[in-house]
Parts: sequence; structure tokens; C-alpha cells
Amino acid sequence: MNNLTNNLTVNLGARSYEISIETGAIDSLGEKLSSLGFSKKIAVVSNKTVFPLYGQRVTQSLVKAGFDEVYPYEIDDGEVFKDLRHVESVLNRMFKIGLDRKSAIVVLGGGVVGDLAGFAASIYMRGIALVQVPTTLLSQVDSSVGGKTGVNNIFGKNMIGTFYQPRFVCIDTDTLKTLPMRELRAGIAEVIKYGIIKDAVLFQFLKDNREKILSQDSAALKHIIHTSCRTKADVVSKDERESGLREILNCGHTAGHALETMTQYTQYLHGEAVAWGMYAEARLAAALGLLPNAAIREIKDLIEGYGLPTSISEDIEIEPLVDAMIYDKKTVAGAIKFVLPTEIGKVKIIKGIEKEFILSVLKSEI
Repeated sequence: MNNLTNNLTVNLGARSYEISIETGAIDSLGEKLSSLGFSKKIAVVSNKTVFPLYGQRVTQSLVKAGFDEVYPYEIDDGEVFKDLRHVESVLNRMFKIGLDRKSAIVVLGGGVVGDLAGFAASIYMRGIALVQVPTTLLSQVDSSVGGKTGVNNIFGKNMIGTFYQPRFVCIDTDTLKTLPMRELRAGIAEVIKYGIIKDAVLFQFLKDNREKILSQDSAALKHIIHTSCRTKADVVSKDERESGLREILNCGHTAGHALETMTQYTQYLHGEAVAWGMYAEARLAAALGLLPNAAIREIKDLIEGYGLPTSISEDIEIEPLVDAMIYDKKTVAGAIKFVLPTEIGKVKIIKGIEKEFILSVLKSEI
């Protein structure tokens, strides 16, 4: 746990980029960006929660490094605002301040602002440089790395978006100190996912270090962030556009995204929905004979041990929930696709499970 470097690389040829993970990284952001060839005009897109906490430090770091035109823009905070209307508001702001193709958009915040502003960066003048400065655990271990951008619409989560890699990812572990506990727990769901899909050692680390992680022990947090980013960087380097291997990163997300859509993004945080989705999909795996019952109990105990849900509200109807899974962007020719665990650290992609079978499993008690 003590032999971790501060930097990782996502190897994508000409589009390769560095992930910096360190305490106080925000204060050296400008220095890191000065070598990347951007013009002196930069936009900082954040939200009304995060910018008051860290916006001044980011701005000062950029100005100190010679970026003499730094323009902040705050958007509304919350998944319900991640839509095309708010993308247009970001684009309009970029045009008004006169960003050009050599400018950059620095995104300061969690997954919502990262996905939304990242999408805006990918389509503004056919694409300008994007820098991710994630401030939630979930965005640090998942959404800021890998180049997926997107917004929601009435048909589902992230149904409109692009693959667009950032030029740099700056992870300042100090930003987690201002993160509400519910948000921290939600981020841990994505770390659990990495343990389930590819890293049984990480899964065990989460079991053995629950108190340290929840109390925000700096070494434990850096370990899970670094390990998660390393896994994602490795997967994305091998399959940038999700033509095969990268699909394993969707474990828990088919069911989880449907739950978010069904509840209109107001009842569950993304990580909470994914936590339930991982357990629901583990139950599917067991019902198909792919996963031993002992592994189901391990997954359930770990999820619940971090205060995350393995059940959903009784007023949520299961059949419309399964119907919502059909609209998932991973569905092909009406066949729902799941990433199902076969043991801790290994998964299998399964598609074409009959709707009635899914219903029977989700309605059953395990």
C-alpha cells in the first residue's frame, strides 16, 4: 500500500494522457497544464457546490502559470440537470468568452459536471482540450478516466454522448475531505465493482479496511483510488471504445441505470443504484448457475458493510424496471446485456436472458 506512484498513464497512442493522484494536486494544476500547449484562455466549468470550495485555488494556480484569461462558469448541481439544455448553456458560455481550438475546458467537480462539460468540450468547434479535476470519489475512480461523456434523456442514462479522452486528469485526494459521507459511500460502490470484475485482492482490501476507508484514512483512500484508476486505465488502453473488454466496466450498470431512470435521478445516487445493480446481477448469475452462493453472500455483505443498498423501495415496480433495461445503450436488437460475476474477480458478459426469467429473479428473495 505504501509503494504507489503519483502518476498513471492511459496508453492510447497520440491520445495518451497522465492521471496525477496526490495530495494538494490542485495547487500545481497550472504548472502541469503549462506544458500541454494550450492558449492563455481557459474556461473552468464547475457547479454551485464545488466551485466555492476549490474554484479560487484552481483559478490562482492557472493564473500563476501564465493563463491570464481564466473564465469560471457554474452549472446546477445534480443528475437531474445533466441534459442537453445545460450542455447548450455551457456551449453558449464558451462562445461568449471566445474560446478557440487551442483553448481548454477544465472541469472541476463530480461525475455530473464531468460528463456534461466533457460532452460540451467534445462538440465545441468539433472538439477542444478537456482537463478533468474530479472532486468526488466516484468521479476520481471512474467517470473522469476513460473518455466517456454524456447526458441523460427520457429514455435513459447517458444515452447521448461521445468517446472523448481528456488531456490530463488531476486527482487531489484532499478534495474528499469536504465530501458528504453519502457521496463517499456512493463512490465506494464503483471501487467494489473493480474488485468484482477484475481484482479479488482489492475486494479483500475493501473487506479488511472498511473502517479506515470510511474514516478517510489518507493511505487507504489513495490505495483504492490508485488501484481503481490503474485497472480502468489498463482496460481503456486495450479497448477504448467498448468493442469488447471494456464492457466489463458496466457490471451493475444495466440494472443500476434502469433504477436511476425509473426514479428520475432523484431517489438514488449513481453509486447507490450501481450497488443495488451489482447485487441484482449477482443474483441473476447465481440463478443461471454461474456464481456460487458463497460469493453472493460476500458481495452482499461488502455492499451492505459500506452502507449501500442491496434492496430497493417497495413502491418501485419490477416489470417497468426491467423494461427500462431494454432501453440501455448496451442493448442490441432488444437483447439486454449483463456483466455477471462468475467468482470474485471474474465476470462474464451474458445477453439474451428472457424477460420473464429476469423478473422472476428480481422478484425473489435471496
